[in-house]
Amino acid sequence: MLPKSRGTLSADVFTALQSGSTAHLGTEPESEEDAQIALWTLYELHYRGFDEVDPELEWDPDLLRVRRSLERTFEADLRRQWEESPLHADPDLDLTGLVERHDGPSLARFVRRKADREQVLEILKHRSIYHLKEADPTSWVVPRLETRVKAALMEIQFDEYGNGDPNRLHHHLFRRGMEAAGLRTDHACYIDEVPVEILAMNNAVTMFGLHRRLRGAALGHFAAFESTSSIPSRMLAQGLRRLDFPEQMAAYYDEHVEADAVHEQVAVRDVCGAYLEEEPNDRDLVLFGAFTGMELEAHYARLMLAQWGES
Repeated sequence: MLPKSRGTLSADVFTALQSGSTAHLGTEPESEEDAQIALWTLYELHYRGFDEVDPELEWDPDLLRVRRSLERTFEADLRRQWEESPLHADPDLDLTGLVERHDGPSLARFVRRKADREQVLEILKHRSIYHLKEADPTSWVVPRLETRVKAALMEIQFDEYGNGDPNRLHHHLFRRGMEAAGLRTDHACYIDEVPVEILAMNNAVTMFGLHRRLRGAALGHFAAFESTSSIPSRMLAQGLRRLDFPEQMAAYYDEHVEADAVHEQVAVRDVCGAYLEEEPNDRDLVLFGAFTGMELEAHYARLMLAQWGES
């Protein structure tokens, strides 16, 4: 079902999606939440869609006009954050250096040591918006790549999709863990409970994947994600076991401890490294994508830690 609106623009967009009458939509949101939920919903038309929305509207020109307006504002804000970062000023910065030097709080460390069960359940609900379609946003970029980079990316994607075994798909493993933990598992079922930071994280990776001109950012985002996943996944698994969560939920993170340790090297060297050999002018774009992924993750971690008195 469509999510709840968070302002006048998203309310108008959702009404238009239900009625099919899209010609007179405005493009100005009343808040960041209004903008992000509207953009997330318009992107979702390209994934699973909605029961109450005609599939023909996926490529409706008036909805695309609204989406493009929201994307322009969102991309400009993300680029501003990158350009204002001290890291951006370093002419010698590479992808590995960016990952090492980006400073953000660790939500995984909090889960391992201090979080209670309700706090972890809240995190799992929030994370489900991405993890129940894990790897899908990155797959948009595959047709936009040349042979060597495409092959390296698909090496990792094949693993993300279970190496051909439907029971090993990463998003299926997450679904099994959620089910065992007593959570709902239908697609995006917790969308009305997530903060705007989660919407922004999901919208960024989709925007990067959907636009050919942003394929370098998509690859940088992907490499940063893979480079910063293994150790936090170990911490999360330890925290889940500390709190006696079902083994299926901890096993999902166990899978990423090993897999992402390998994926990190392939993503940095064979995906982004090879891509920049072919497109050296995209260096800043790759770094922008990597920074954005880590920075939006940091925004979310700060929000949750502050909410729990851990700031």
